[in-house]
Amino acid sequence: MTSTRRELTSGPGILLVWLYGVMVVGAVSRSVYEMSTKFDRAPLAYTLSAVAGLVYLFITYTLVRGGERARRAAVVCCAAELLGVLVVGTWTVADPGAFPDATVWSEFGMGYLFIPVLLPVTALYWLLRGRADDRQAVAA
Repeated sequence: MTSTRRELTSGPGILLVWLYGVMVVGAVSRSVYEMSTKFDRAPLAYTLSAVAGLVYLFITYTLVRGGERARRAAVVCCAAELLGVLVVGTWTVADPGAFPDATVWSEFGMGYLFIPVLLPVTALYWLLRGRADDRQAVAA
């Protein structure tokens, strides 16, 4: 097992995997329910919740998989996730009427205790810090 793989699933990495896993369940189950029962009410909001669930699923998978390629994929997905949260969060605050129903990322994830905005920031810190540590170990 490589040090990169071990690092992604040790210490705080385990907490990130767990939190992303919880978000997968929350976002996917929410979107499946909403899309199957009231899709015509707010299709954009429910589709965005489904997209959030898929992003969470992919990030969870890459963290568990480990390795340098997985780390890079996770960094890209976490950055995209953060951008999505910031765009949707800003949109829902600036124009509350734009979404007849909330998404996972509405108001920066307020309905999920702001975890959707805090999680990618924390994950990016963890992933990039680990990368810097790997570079220092190789240089030494």
